Amino acid sequence: MEDGFSLKDSCIGIIGLGLMGGSLAMRLKGKCARLIGFDSHPPTLEIALSKGIIDHAESDSANFPAQVDILILATPVPSILETLHQISITNHQLPKHPCIVMDIGSTKRDILQAMIALPVNFDPIGGHPICGKEKLGLENADVNLYQNAPFIVTPLERTTERAKSAVGQIISAIAADLVEMSANEHDHILASTSHLPFLLSSALAHTTPQEFAPFIGPGFRSTSRLAGTPAHMMLGILKSNRDNVLNAIQSFRNSLDEIEIVLRDEKYAELENLLNQACSNYYSITDNPPIPSH
Repeated sequence: MEDGFSLKDSCIGIIGLGLMGGSLAMRLKGKCARLIGFDSHPPTLEIALSKGIIDHAESDSANFPAQVDILILATPVPSILETLHQISITNHQLPKHPCIVMDIGSTKRDILQAMIALPVNFDPIGGHPICGKEKLGLENADVNLYQNAPFIVTPLERTTERAKSAVGQIISAIAADLVEMSANEHDHILASTSHLPFLLSSALAHTTPQEFAPFIGPGFRSTSRLAGTPAHMMLGILKSNRDNVLNAIQSFRNSLDEIEIVLRDEKYAELENLLNQACSNYYSITDNPPIPSH
């Protein structure tokens, strides 16, 4: 091929076979020449091999084979940063041909900054699929997890057309929708659409008394669902996007204050107007058709 990359002829390595990496491996299996899974948890590798999710297993991501054409980092943000650092300082393990490195972390600025330091034989590009579940691990992986999901791509200045083509072929193979943007734009948007919702769910779950449990319905469950995400998975995200998350919190607090004031002052017409605006915005941003009024 003109760009030098063919997915069906490539060897792909995925570091991290949890929910995201495992689901990605399931979808890519059979669409590439060889699929290598890296994970520090031996039982996870055993499951992945026994179920035919991967072709080969490695427990040490620092020893990825030289024949890997594209290395996908599917671990939490701090682990992605550590892996990039290790690659940057381990010069004796340079691949013999350009190796494309893509992450699928939930923030982009710190990761792309770390990618700048990669040796010249690595071709880096940032990525983030907008999908997932609060229940993690390979046991919760889903072959259809990425289907129809936006897959944000954040190239660096050094990213080649070959790397962009490779990522495009992967995104097409998993039936996701490619969206290209800058790392700054990504982190600004995701603070409101992903990171803040996690904190709001956590605050709701944290402030609800245990004795109210028998009276919890679907509304509470859906609103608090993200609080079920393990904290260690979110800390690195919140740390690396701290400024944008704090701005999103302030914006939310201003809106909540506005609602609180009109409710406290019994200005119910104004309250109804605010809630109607929120309802209209909900249908606009979620593409859900409004419920017909009777």
